[in-house]
Amino acid sequence: MHALNVSLGQRSYPVLIGRQLLGRAEVLAPYLAGRQVMIVTNEIVAPLWLKPLRAVLAEHEVAVHVLPDGEDQKSLDSLAVLFDVLAEKRFNRDATIVTLGGGVIGDLGGFAAACWQRGISFVQIPTTLLAQVDAAVGGKTAVNIPAGKNLVGAFHQPSAVIADTATLGTLGRKEYCAGLGEVVKYGLGLEAGLFDWLEDNLAAVLDREPAALERLVYWCCAIKASVVAADEREHGQRALLNLGHTFAHAIEASISYGSWLHGEAVAVGLVMASELAVRLDMLDPDSVRRVRALLEAAGLPTRPPPVGAERLKMLMSIDKKIAAGRLRFILPTGIGSSVARDDVPEADLDAVLAMADGR
Repeated sequence: MHALNVSLGQRSYPVLIGRQLLGRAEVLAPYLAGRQVMIVTNEIVAPLWLKPLRAVLAEHEVAVHVLPDGEDQKSLDSLAVLFDVLAEKRFNRDATIVTLGGGVIGDLGGFAAACWQRGISFVQIPTTLLAQVDAAVGGKTAVNIPAGKNLVGAFHQPSAVIADTATLGTLGRKEYCAGLGEVVKYGLGLEAGLFDWLEDNLAAVLDREPAALERLVYWCCAIKASVVAADEREHGQRALLNLGHTFAHAIEASISYGSWLHGEAVAVGLVMASELAVRLDMLDPDSVRRVRALLEAAGLPTRPPPVGAERLKMLMSIDKKIAAGRLRFILPTGIGSSVARDDVPEADLDAVLAMADGR
């Protein structure tokens, strides 16, 4: 087992990474606030991984809520159902919510924990690559509404993140590859060494070789832990983790949540951000070719769906990353570096958004 720490003073917590962690009581027990535990999971994950988790909680008062699969479950309606279960079971402020699943489950269960009785503990047990390398670390919790993705939420740090890489063996290829969109984001925006390593070791990653997976998850979590520790509430450096996401969130909202996986939309967002950076003379065209080639080799899309440039532009206008009326983009300046820009000329943005017109 590998461990790293997200250093946030009294809100610090460990990220534990390794194989076969889910069935080890000594791994989970230190991070449970009391006897009451609510497990939030979904209908895909529950048959695979709920049994070993229940086994290590034999001495606890456990409630389980199993949601349907899909991004559309990350909603206010689902949140209300979780609150009803917590109330029915009389869960108090010493309860712990354990999220067992991907980013949807982690975001929804974490937001419920942030709200229930003004905040209770929760433990993230991510079972998708995207959640293990990104979504489970950092304390962002939220639900979607029709106007946009993650517009209703809270910062609420978990007590621990337990990333059992054995769970990645049960992911479908589409879901697994989607997680690589976030991995490429880290390499392009923050860590050239990771990008280079992924280019050289993509075959091992796609084959899910255990050593390659553990190294990849640890590397990404270490990058994110460092960024979050320096800027927990996204006032500065943490914004760089949104590389590609201004485009990605608009893509997801434009086609109804769940039609594309988040990591697929991020992959396209990385290409669009890179193309915009080239137009602004911030990035060389060869870097864009490398980004496209790596994403395509990873089985990810590199063009947006033909939803129309104007629709994407409208959806971007209500993005959370607007400050003082100006839309902020995170744009790469090279492989391994990125900056925030809020002065993008409309003509350059329109030229990139034209990709959504099928051009």
